[in-house]
Amino acid sequence: MKKIDLKKDLRHLFNPSAKKVEIVVVPKMNFLMIDGKGDPNTSQDFKDAVEAIFGLSYTIKFIVKKSELAIDYGVMPLEGLWWTDNMSSFTIEDKSSWKWTLMIMQPEFITLDLVDKASEGLVRKKNPAALGKIRFESFVEGKSAQVMHIGPFSEEGPTVKLVHKFIKENGSEIRGKHHEIYLSDIRKGDPARWKTVIRQPFK
Repeated sequence: MKKIDLKKDLRHLFNPSAKKVEIVVVPKMNFLMIDGKGDPNTSQDFKDAVEAIFGLSYTIKFIVKKSELAIDYGVMPLEGLWWTDNMSSFTIEDKSSWKWTLMIMQPEFITLDLVDKASEGLVRKKNPAALGKIRFESFVEGKSAQVMHIGPFSEEGPTVKLVHKFIKENGSEIRGKHHEIYLSDIRKGDPARWKTVIRQPFK
């Protein structure tokens, strides 16, 4: 059986420095995606979305492992795009008006047929509440600035400002949505050691 480590292969995208902001060019990749709105700390829709997108990602993984492809790979980390209708008022402190898209990147050999097959299997087993809201599509981010934030989500503010300052000092403008990639399992471990990639596309 072939084994692949996507996080290792894409290390430059998923393991940036925690000491300095870096520029990356993020290529077109395929994702499971689900949209919602509201404070992720209190929203039931957010909890349902997380359950469904991880459930589907792991179901796809197990199908691929047992299929003719016979490939074993680690499910990629949860990612989030975050924004408000007026991005000038976007703030880490007040999340009540946030809109979000949760995403998990899928290997390039994953097809819509595989996603549909996995969805049908997951319906029979658990049928997560938000499963029907998930879509499978490509996403390209292009030139972006990113840095690793180490610590709880509540302390991300200065890190986000650091990325924005870097972009402006390089004579560029922020574009697109605030992007986070969650590398730590927040159900266990010290929040002071959580690792989150903070990414912001720019032009």
